[in-house]
Amino acid sequence: MRIGIIAPPWLTVPPQAYGGTEAVIDSLARGLAGLGHQVLLAAAAGSSCPVEPLPGAHPPDPAHMGRGQDELRHVLAAYAAMESMDVIHDHTLAGPLLRLAGPGIPVISTAHNRFDAGTLPVYRAIGRCASLLAISTHQKSEARGVEVGGVIHHGIEAAAVPLGAGAGGYACFLGRMHPDKGVLTAIRIARRAGVPLKIAAKMHSAGELAYFRDVVGPELGGHIEYVGEVGPQEKFRLLGDAFALLNPIQWSEPFGMVMIEAMATGTPVVSTPRGAAPEIVADGVTGFIRDTPKSLAAALARCPELRRADCRAATETQFGARRMVDEHVAFYARRLSSKAGADVVPV
Repeated sequence: MRIGIIAPPWLTVPPQAYGGTEAVIDSLARGLAGLGHQVLLAAAAGSSCPVEPLPGAHPPDPAHMGRGQDELRHVLAAYAAMESMDVIHDHTLAGPLLRLAGPGIPVISTAHNRFDAGTLPVYRAIGRCASLLAISTHQKSEARGVEVGGVIHHGIEAAAVPLGAGAGGYACFLGRMHPDKGVLTAIRIARRAGVPLKIAAKMHSAGELAYFRDVVGPELGGHIEYVGEVGPQEKFRLLGDAFALLNPIQWSEPFGMVMIEAMATGTPVVSTPRGAAPEIVADGVTGFIRDTPKSLAAALARCPELRRADCRAATETQFGARRMVDEHVAFYARRLSSKAGADVVPV
């Protein structure tokens, strides 16, 4: 197939540091090309994903993330260049709503955000313009009044991730410096369990900087350490040397790439039962799902009992990149075979 993929315009594909959506797009594009499909990728200039790039892309600008005119400029150029594609997989919000695809070209849209009061009206409209994919069963369960064509979990190329021994003697937290991600809860759980905690977090926006200054910074010291924002190699080294990823999310996260990234290094995950976490973490096998500070601290202390090989195996099968790519190919094919792309067959 000839497949056009449109990434958001604010970060490169793959991201140089934090950027779960861009990491998933990179794995999908690589996997599709590896199966022999022709892939045209519309992404920010400087992207290193080894597929055909859209010419004339603009430089990434994380400071403009969410800025409408940047996204509109990006998708207009992308659709104009994708008139010969068989399928367009659009990861932006604006693109599907503009209905720019040529006659007979199915448009697939992945919902990377939670379905809530703010996003539901947007996704209801997208569901009428494109075939909408959810990234977890829990996310789809919140899609009230939204037509969702299927659920495809994210995947990771585990073979490209170094397997760690978990010998660093610490737990780690990896995410954004935001209350929803549970960094303050992670600090308190680590203290309660009496284990060192290393925190790596994206901290760019004014809100993230203020949260660190006012809330998280004063909690640092002793065995609680902030190590900054880390790139891909540093990230996997941090995760692989940890005996556990402490991920006590405080919101209904649609997926949570950091959990399968940790598992790929062999590191089990301790998380709250929010969002997609129970779909990702097999309780007592690849980590623990608990809902109180006391039970989370007790679970953290038990992580060295778990087999790191089981964590790695889960990413090679259930959350492998090849499984993710195969499910997308099957979905694209069904859309192409349906009447003028009108019928959506759930995955």
